[in-house]
Amino acid sequence: MAASFLQCPFPVNLKGSNNGTAIIGGLRIRCSLSVNTKTEPEPVLRLAKAFAPATVANLGPGFDFLGCAVDGVGDTVSVRVDSEVKPGELRITDISGHAANKLSKNPLWNCAGIAAIEVMKMLGIRTLGLSLSLEKGLPLGSGLGSSAASAAAAAVAVNELFGNRLGIEELVLASLKSEEKVAGYHADNVAPSIMGGFVLIRSYEPLELIQLKLPIEKELFFVLVTPEFEAPTKKMRAALPGEIGMAQHVWNCSQAGALVAAVLHGDLVELGKALSSDKIFEPRRAPLIPGMEAVKNAAIHAGAFGCTISGSGPTAVAIIDDEQKGHVIGQHMIHAFLKDGNLKASAKLLDFKIGVFSVALYVLPCQVYLINKATFLCEGLNKREILKPSWELHLGDEENLNR
Repeated sequence: MAASFLQCPFPVNLKGSNNGTAIIGGLRIRCSLSVNTKTEPEPVLRLAKAFAPATVANLGPGFDFLGCAVDGVGDTVSVRVDSEVKPGELRITDISGHAANKLSKNPLWNCAGIAAIEVMKMLGIRTLGLSLSLEKGLPLGSGLGSSAASAAAAAVAVNELFGNRLGIEELVLASLKSEEKVAGYHADNVAPSIMGGFVLIRSYEPLELIQLKLPIEKELFFVLVTPEFEAPTKKMRAALPGEIGMAQHVWNCSQAGALVAAVLHGDLVELGKALSSDKIFEPRRAPLIPGMEAVKNAAIHAGAFGCTISGSGPTAVAIIDDEQKGHVIGQHMIHAFLKDGNLKASAKLLDFKIGVFSVALYVLPCQVYLINKATFLCEGLNKREILKPSWELHLGDEENLNR
């Protein structure tokens, strides 16, 4: 009797099969190799909430390939399955916080929306609709990675909603889709916002990321001073040169190498020197930010190890190893912005934290904020073991974590 062949109406694993056939129930079934065998994941949570921190990009000479996440401020995104949203689509239901009225609720024109949709595509979400809410903790155009924080938090939240199936590089790539539309294709904000700590982007095609580990015993503080002045990323990038001289290239490469070495050795003095050493990008951008040159000088004269523009500005960032000195440096920088730039400014002193802490999440309510990387905050019924750096209890409810 000749073998019977049926066209397969459902996905079948053809690994190890011959000529696209499989034996099922005594029948030899021929399946089209074009059948999509990717299984759509089920949501494992009712609601996923993620926080992504502010970042300092470039770090002076590391334009578009060095960045660092900082403690304490950032954006929060919540996502949930929503039966009122069309399958495979995303709806932004609420935006609150800084400049909420300036941000579009159209997910195709919103940083969080673009990244969330990209993760949905990666996961193959076709039969469920999602709704998203965004809480902006970062001001727009501040040089603190505002768009990247929204994208990173959204990518992490959607991934957690469906069981944390994507890896770090996939989440960074999803967030890069958002950055590409808003600020340009660069990962020096989204990568550290998702990964935490210092990050070096070794390559974009293919994407290769290296996390630089500061020795755990070192205490590092960032003095971030933000004037009341917007510096849109596209405008600040337009000020950059199309070509540079060989001497400038060699200088900046050597300073970027020195910065990486300083991080790995925990030499904060050398880190500050390298941070302050850019001869290509800062000289073009500083004149566009009133008072920036005076602010940098004021920070260093007040004892900072180094100072530069955070990202594309207008925030100035200085580093120090002493909290009390950091407050003094911040006041000097505020005064310089007012005196030389006629700009009011505010200062934040943020810590850099590293380390590993394991937390088991069981019951509601339970909110856990990760200090220096984008992370899932939580709402669910199943126990989940999460191993990530530098956690801090937001509600102080330790009993919820030990039941």
